Amino acid sequence: MRWRAEPVTPHTPGAMDFTLSSYGTASSTPAPVNRMMEAFADDFRPGRDINLGVGYVNESTIPAGLVLEELQRVIADPARHKTPFNYGGPRGSARLIQSISDFITRTGRGGLNRGHLKGRGIIIGASGATSLLEAMAQVIRPGIVITSDPMYYIYCNLLERMGFHVIAIPEDDCGLRTDLLYERIDRLGDRCRDISFFYIVSVSNPTATILSNARRGEIVAAAATLSRAQGRAIPVLFDTAYDDIVHDPACEKPLSALLFDELGIVYESGSLSKILAPALRIGYLIGSPGPLLNAIMQKTADTGFSAPLFSQEIASRILDEHIEQQLDRVNRGYREKARAVKSWIGRELGPWIENCTGGSAAFYFYLTFRDIATDESSLFFKYLTRTTGDPDIDGPAADRHARVLYVPGCHCVHPRGELREQGRRQMRISYGFEEPERIEQALRLMGEAACFCENAGPCA
Repeated sequence: MRWRAEPVTPHTPGAMDFTLSSYGTASSTPAPVNRMMEAFADDFRPGRDINLGVGYVNESTIPAGLVLEELQRVIADPARHKTPFNYGGPRGSARLIQSISDFITRTGRGGLNRGHLKGRGIIIGASGATSLLEAMAQVIRPGIVITSDPMYYIYCNLLERMGFHVIAIPEDDCGLRTDLLYERIDRLGDRCRDISFFYIVSVSNPTATILSNARRGEIVAAAATLSRAQGRAIPVLFDTAYDDIVHDPACEKPLSALLFDELGIVYESGSLSKILAPALRIGYLIGSPGPLLNAIMQKTADTGFSAPLFSQEIASRILDEHIEQQLDRVNRGYREKARAVKSWIGRELGPWIENCTGGSAAFYFYLTFRDIATDESSLFFKYLTRTTGDPDIDGPAADRHARVLYVPGCHCVHPRGELREQGRRQMRISYGFEEPERIEQALRLMGEAACFCENAGPCA
């Protein structure tokens, strides 16, 4: 067939479809939480509306002055920090990698020492820890991923758009229930061969439940048993983003899953976003060298190399000289905030709450109501977003009353899991970003919404 150019005519959007990959097709419709947050953000009014849905860190924990000071020192010392504004490499800054290793062993993070890290590789992600999670999904053959329920909905949604099948196993106060883990693995039968990897969030997002050290060992043992039985290595990816902010001194100190790893199948992703600044985009992965780590490094190179080099050099200096004081400041701030928020939850929502987790680590509370639905079609959600249709509740169209956003539990549990009905009565609230007085106001409004729903009937 001979081709010839045709006259250009005005294009009608949507008249023709692009040929997308299966991932592209799945991604062309935003995830439910993304749609909800975007709709709220379109007309969010700072100082009026209150956003407890975002998982942002508290601005007062970010050492902005220290970052600026260390940037100036990076610029002033070209012998130590070569070409900080040029391209980096796919492995990351050698100086930052050494600083992370020193930070871990100096502070005893996860109970690790230099002997435990000997023979392990450390690499820096292209854009925070999330880029490393995405890289793992890119380089592993799609199959079954085992995680906990409630689940880290952002990553699990990505996995399913990429063709993985997520099996979410309910947790209890100690994290993912390993008795159910063994049961579900047995139930898979021959489909065990389809298990791609385990994805374990050691301090749960959304519930802030701390995975016990015993459970960490049991999960690694389960993956090791499967690996031996199938004659192939099944990775266990531990997401330790919040392990550095277990701020309740009464809690068991989290141990690294690397301590239980005899086969070299454990990989830990860590982040400096929660203890320094998200905008530095520093995430790192620790694991055994080999084809998997090499593939993730290549994916980092394909993305555009590791995080900006000046960010890595700044982070290196802070880890070397300031991290102990910074950790203490961050944990003290979240500890005080958590205590206050927990008391306000009891005061404003106590009569309606069936269960509440969180308050000891990270910056989330996860609430389960007895009879009140929390999804986007519920009266509770509509009351707080001022979309009931009642002018007395919503306020005038041009000047809505103060609105409150949270993450409904229906987005946090697996849509095909056994917690899906319970998820309709749950929600995650973040006490990270907003200031205490704003959170107290939001919880007071939630109490009003609960009263409104109670008068409207059960599970409105």
